[in-house]
Amino acid sequence: MNRTRREFLKTVGIGTAALSIPQLFSSCGTSKQRPNILFIMSDDHAEQAISCYGSNLIQTPNIDRIAHEGVRFKNSFVTNSICAPSRAVLLTGKYSHKNGLRDNRDEFDGNQVTFPKLLQQHGYQTYMIGKWHLKTDPTGFDSWKILIDQGQYFNPEFIENGERKEYIGYTTDIITDMALKQLEARRSDAPFCMFVHHKAPHRNWMPNFKYLDNYSDEDLPLPETFYDDYSTRSAAAREADMRIDDMYLSTDMKLNEGSYERETGSGGSETYAKNAPADWQAQRARFTEQQLKMWDAHYDRVNREFKDKKLEGRALLEWKYQRYIKDYLRCIMSVEESVGRLLDYLDDQGLADSTLVVYTSDQGFYLGEHGWYDKRFMYEESLSMPLLMRYPKHIEPGLVSDDIVLNLDFAPTFLHYADVKVPSDMQGESMKPLLTSTTPNKWRKSMYYHYYEYPHGWHDVKKHYGVRTDRYKLIHFYDDIDAWELYDLQEDPNELNNVYSDPKYDSVVVSLKEELNRLRIKYDDE
Repeated sequence: MNRTRREFLKTVGIGTAALSIPQLFSSCGTSKQRPNILFIMSDDHAEQAISCYGSNLIQTPNIDRIAHEGVRFKNSFVTNSICAPSRAVLLTGKYSHKNGLRDNRDEFDGNQVTFPKLLQQHGYQTYMIGKWHLKTDPTGFDSWKILIDQGQYFNPEFIENGERKEYIGYTTDIITDMALKQLEARRSDAPFCMFVHHKAPHRNWMPNFKYLDNYSDEDLPLPETFYDDYSTRSAAAREADMRIDDMYLSTDMKLNEGSYERETGSGGSETYAKNAPADWQAQRARFTEQQLKMWDAHYDRVNREFKDKKLEGRALLEWKYQRYIKDYLRCIMSVEESVGRLLDYLDDQGLADSTLVVYTSDQGFYLGEHGWYDKRFMYEESLSMPLLMRYPKHIEPGLVSDDIVLNLDFAPTFLHYADVKVPSDMQGESMKPLLTSTTPNKWRKSMYYHYYEYPHGWHDVKKHYGVRTDRYKLIHFYDDIDAWELYDLQEDPNELNNVYSDPKYDSVVVSLKEELNRLRIKYDDE
């Protein structure tokens, strides 16, 4: 099933005039029952790597199940495409300039109001498991078990309610085990809100052993825009340090010294560039003896082949892409497996009908489009985040929403479903009305974006803000540059042609700048 809301109404014979009659939707969410909330978030999972979004790279039936049994959002976006700021927006329902966390250098102020705190105050059991990445301890949770900083793919350290503990195993599996164990230990007399936040598929993409050989006998297609030359863009795209060329042979490609004559890559600080091979050896040192044997059984062959081929130029670039994309997808296979285990648990325990399940990512990611990896830019691949929601008997199955929704909307949405008053200073909107009737007349027709981490962060993506509507996107790069870019997404979905200076779009530029100014005032971003 893959229907829009209007198509669903048409098939069951509900006319347009009946949309205003609330009783018709009594089975779609007007019940006062407070749902459990299972919020599953991966790190850097691009829509292009989820099969219900049309991926030609991977099949994700467990993740797809949430869409088939609920809703898939086609226009879901982040307000600041980078890890820690995205998580702060999720918790607070406020833009980065309001919650105080603009980039990954900032610390989250845990004293401010968050939706887990409000749910906790209204009787919810609240749990946080997995990647936190906000520098301060979680607040508003009955129990929390978080990775230290970015965490490790193997044998991770966790901080569990203030106490450090080490585990042996693959981190995605460990996080899932923790979540299932916590669900088993919960009280049955109160609803729960559980965060299951995966490290995967964040850089440096280390797959579980059982998936290491997937894709080994095939080459995946290059993205259509892989060799984008940025000819119509501002200097921001050309000067960014996040090209596939910039990946390290050591920590990114997992090659050992001796397999290459010199390290290649940047994509980080100058200090890191010097220390990348040592960093990779330190990661290898985390393996147990048996784990290292299994790892080297796969990568020793990769090391030998690379040394023999003596690749240069485009051949080296395309080889790097194949190594990157395959390891990235292999990491997602473990996330996909995890989602299946969690959904099966809800089924087995009779909790599926009473649980709102959400799958998303903290932002999108480049899978070679425009020759890039990473995120940060306001271009579609990193602006878009996958968003799937399921709540049986309250969200009709197979829906596809075209409405513009934001990570800003998570907090008010969960509070609305939990029948908890949404604080007036939260800047997001509840998505619940989108799933129970027609789109509200006042639902947003545009969205506002602002990225801050320059020049002191990684990848040299310049500061910028902008506005996106259903058809157009206007971006202003600022600070050490003053450059505008305009894209007509209907005519140019790959965003290859900046038409800001095209006279045909003069009126569009004027109207978009007016809308941009309106949104900056609305969200108090001066």
